Amino acid sequence: MGRITARTQVVRITVGGGGDDEDAVSRRGDVLAVEEPLEIRVGGSPFTVTMRTPGHDVELAAGFLVSEGVITHGDQFASAIHCGGPGTGGQILQTGQRPGLSLMSSPGEGNTYNVLDVTLAPGTPPPDLARARRSYTTSACGVCGAASIDQVATTSAFDVAADPMVVDAALLTRLPDLLRAQQEVFQKTGGLHAAALCDAETGAPLVVREDVGRHNAVDKVIGWAVLNGRLPLAGTVLQVSGRASFELVQKAVMAGIPMLSAVSAPSSLAVELAVSSGLTLVGFVRGASMNVYAHPERVRAAVHERV
Repeated sequence: MGRITARTQVVRITVGGGGDDEDAVSRRGDVLAVEEPLEIRVGGSPFTVTMRTPGHDVELAAGFLVSEGVITHGDQFASAIHCGGPGTGGQILQTGQRPGLSLMSSPGEGNTYNVLDVTLAPGTPPPDLARARRSYTTSACGVCGAASIDQVATTSAFDVAADPMVVDAALLTRLPDLLRAQQEVFQKTGGLHAAALCDAETGAPLVVREDVGRHNAVDKVIGWAVLNGRLPLAGTVLQVSGRASFELVQKAVMAGIPMLSAVSAPSSLAVELAVSSGLTLVGFVRGASMNVYAHPERVRAAVHERV
């Protein structure tokens, strides 16, 4: 797993596990999910720093730029280079899924692979650096401290309200298990969020990504779509492993995803944005039940509603 996981020693205590009213104490190895900062630059200028699990960094950056309204389709994302600092060079290591996309890495000593510089395609307006996040984005929260949609909302290029997609309720109940089955690092650490982009007709996961930050996992999923020329993501469901925050709803809307499904609760601001934007928001998808908080017309139930 490389830098995705790290090993440590822990003291394990089991109360009453030693017999004769004694506690059992032992030392053992444990596996942790790695959390490191990633500075995202655009054209050499710092744009944000986020705490993330290393891996799929180019997807993370691409998805973040979609979420911020900087780009709306894959052709606007020209290249990306991991670098150790200002002025470092780079060499092409691999070619991205989209023809012409270069993913690069500086070979210089001291490269921690925690700085990624993105180059936008010619003609793509650069981001407003006044919107750049000067303080780092934590793994627990993306945009924190805002009390209203007007303070943080970004206008989407895609109209999710116009998406005619309808999904069977029975299909939605299967998505959490499909997501959990592909959470390889979570099974080792128990410390990662996950997001899956699923086909609305079959429920098949198109891509699954894990990260210590729920918003990073979603950005990586959206970034995969950017690199594969899949925006807007009409006819898809975004399934997440935790709660549904305002920012996750906004990221879905910015990518043209018409439905967000979560295993836990949404926030009030998430519901407010989902209602106003036309996104279907489903929460507490557990077992055979779920709560639909916004635009239930996209969820097809097999029986009539009972009061």
